[in-house]
Amino acid sequence: MKKKRFIAGAVCPKCGLMDKIINYQDQLKNYRECIDCGFKDEILIQAPARELETRVNVTEELKKAQVQVLEFPPK
Repeated sequence: MKKKRFIAGAVCPKCGLMDKIINYQDQLKNYRECIDCGFKDEILIQAPARELETRVNVTEELKKAQVQVLEFPPK
């Protein structure tokens, strides 16, 4: 059985009504469908983007490689 979910804030490209679009997967394809006018098409769902580097998830080796040491001559 297909698990259908509403897409909050989505507007139907055919009838223009908001909050009438459902999303479901049939085998390996994803579809969106308007429950008001019957519009239906296949949608492509992109793979999740890689995690952005932050100070929390950067390794110690990478942190050390990014540090620039400046040596000044003594006065």
